[in-house]
Amino acid sequence: MNRSDGLVRRIKTRSDVDANSSAGNEENDNSPDRDEELEDNDSKETRLTLMEEVLLLGLKDKEGYTSFWNDCISSGLRGCILIELGIRGRVELERAGMRRKGLTSRKVVLKSETPTGDVLLDEALKHIKETDPPETVQSWIEYLSGETWNPLKLRYQLKNVRERLAKNLVEKGVLTTEKQNFLLFDMTTHPLNDNVIKCRLVKKIQDSVLSKWVNDPQRMDKRMLALIFLAHASDVLENAFAPLNDDDYELAMRRVRELLDLDFENESAKPNTNEIIWAVFMAFTK
Repeated sequence: MNRSDGLVRRIKTRSDVDANSSAGNEENDNSPDRDEELEDNDSKETRLTLMEEVLLLGLKDKEGYTSFWNDCISSGLRGCILIELGIRGRVELERAGMRRKGLTSRKVVLKSETPTGDVLLDEALKHIKETDPPETVQSWIEYLSGETWNPLKLRYQLKNVRERLAKNLVEKGVLTTEKQNFLLFDMTTHPLNDNVIKCRLVKKIQDSVLSKWVNDPQRMDKRMLALIFLAHASDVLENAFAPLNDDDYELAMRRVRELLDLDFENESAKPNTNEIIWAVFMAFTK
């Protein structure tokens, strides 16, 4: 996948409190305690994980399902899971060592086995904890997606991820559940129930590359940075930028391309960064 190809979406999921406090608290961003603090400071209305945000961007509002032609969102959601675990301080990359291993060759190791409270995240965390020797980010994306030729690794596949995430969003009041007939079969769909939540998500993404653009990935909120990249990797980012006027659309796309063209190895070596984030980014550009 070429870093500069793809679409862009608007998103608003984290509260302004989170955005305003991120700069002063980056040092502790990877710890479980920091994760709990972020959750406490986040909006009490609706808290969404990265996986839920990406899926929400990909779902058609009225129809309640993702495009049948989108074959990227499955692996994109697995990338979300790894980054979510990294941000919450549950996993990290092994040390680079004297030979300075690259991001793609370093293994994912357990940092904390404390449950997150999210079923999908905890299922993935259990797999990572029980795997010896450890595996790379690229391997975990393949295993969790079930896209591996190794039959011994198929047990790692997370099944029905989109449906499970959709049910989470139904429980949070964002989506509803319906049955639709498609001539030869019936399908459970999840149309949008709360348009305000999705509008906030979209607006937050737009703002991050327009009015609130900081021109430095290290100063960006880590979740927003991950959301922009994984929405791109999942081929749903365009949905966020489509309503923009032509000038804003071109500006937003240009700034997204700047993020996609970063030297991920170099960014991962900077202080107060999260290496898992950059390793996932790298995995999707190979």
